[in-house]
Amino acid sequence: MNKNVIFFLTGLDSGGLENYLLRFLKENGFTFNNIIIYCKGGKGGVLEDEYLKLPNVRIIKKNLGTFNIIKFFKLYLWFRNYNKYTVCDFTGNFSGPILFASKIANINNRIVFYRSSSNRFPETFFRLKINSFYHKLVKKYATNILANSAYAFEFFFGKNYSDFRTKVIYNGINAKELLQETEGIQTELNIDNNTIVIGHTGRYNPAKNHGTIIKVAEVVVRKYANAIFVLCGKGVVENLQSIVKKRGLESRIILFENRNDIPKVLNTFDIYYFPSITEGQPNSLIEAWIKGIPFIASNIPPIENITPLKYKSYLVDPLDIQLNIDSIGKLIDKRWNNNERHELADFAIEEFSADKRFREFRDII
Repeated sequence: MNKNVIFFLTGLDSGGLENYLLRFLKENGFTFNNIIIYCKGGKGGVLEDEYLKLPNVRIIKKNLGTFNIIKFFKLYLWFRNYNKYTVCDFTGNFSGPILFASKIANINNRIVFYRSSSNRFPETFFRLKINSFYHKLVKKYATNILANSAYAFEFFFGKNYSDFRTKVIYNGINAKELLQETEGIQTELNIDNNTIVIGHTGRYNPAKNHGTIIKVAEVVVRKYANAIFVLCGKGVVENLQSIVKKRGLESRIILFENRNDIPKVLNTFDIYYFPSITEGQPNSLIEAWIKGIPFIASNIPPIENITPLKYKSYLVDPLDIQLNIDSIGKLIDKRWNNNERHELADFAIEEFSADKRFREFRDII
């Protein structure tokens, strides 16, 4: 039987969550009669048009604020017209008021989905108090508590937390769609087959650790004359262009904003570099794995827990700049063979199958 659903998220800029939901709806949207995307930050984003191309999708943009009783009362009144819907909020603890308002409006299916494994806000006394209160609302009013990593549950609920409502659902990625693109952007970059391309995809954000990326890139490209770095993501040019230009490395550290041809960008990379400080479960890294790209990534628990044993030696402390430089250098000096690439790709294609992982999510909605 087809269903109705309201998804709550902050906005529709290009990020891991926003792309996850877009992919999910592209493959599973047909199972819903009505889909409402509620941007509770009050703004849409660069993916808004992509969402509106999907059938049965309506977007609402209203700023609910963090602690605004009047706005949440109005939301409760609005919910009363949608009590045959499922509510799914992707903002972790901050879904608490939404779950409460939907509960008293007699909405029976109320889902929270934790998409990060740490707090994504400045931890002031006041914010932490609000966060703690909202967490209590989540535990009381959610009918399902989901996360995309076991570490997220451990961080937000404690190591020994046990609840029949909880479930880890890994990200799902359509490998066929990713792998059908075979071309790269070597011509656009004006490089030849002897150039070693170290790449990163991800929007500019403190969690993505672009400061370390630039410091590492500067040393690596000066040491290896045939190496370049390519960074791609929202805010990358705006925040890094002046730094790269000041260091005279515009031709060696190439910056792009959002691109709609990420599979082609990945095909260009010889090494994927992902030194995030915190993550939920990184779509970008998994996409690189599906492509079989040699990688250096953070040894943080959400990444370490999904990395096959054979490849754990490629995980490093994201803040140890010299270790990051040395690790990339080792991959430049000793390339992976085809077996290593294929084994990583086969693992990622199976483990993060869109059919399997999206079905797990769809069945709960």
